[in-house]
Amino acid sequence: MEAIAKLKNVSLSARKMRFVADSVRGRSVDDALNILKFSKREASEYVEKLVLSAISNWENKLDMAYNADDYGLFIKSIHVDEAGMLKRFRPAPHGRAHRIRKRSNHVTIVVSNKVELENDNTNETTEE
Repeated sequence: MEAIAKLKNVSLSARKMRFVADSVRGRSVDDALNILKFSKREASEYVEKLVLSAISNWENKLDMAYNADDYGLFIKSIHVDEAGMLKRFRPAPHGRAHRIRKRSNHVTIVVSNKVELENDNTNETTEE
């Protein structure tokens, strides 16, 4: 069972966000949250909230019948894409202008469980 969470238009360059995303890719959710909580990078705050959102999405997808702690959730995939760019100009000497590009990004995370879910609604037919 998978759950997806997306964060769009984060006003931070994709390169800075990818550094944090690479540090938590493939890890269990508990390990990832510990890494993100004690990281000094600004991007870690955004990714931490996104991981918590993905966990909540996983629980809500199953109608709160399951607890995420019991099923060994891990980060199956996380990828960072570039988003739109704000283009500005900064005055430069001799009447020139330098272009300033304010970059942003989109982050998508997929969490999945390692432990199989039990099926409460089994429709097994037995022949007598």
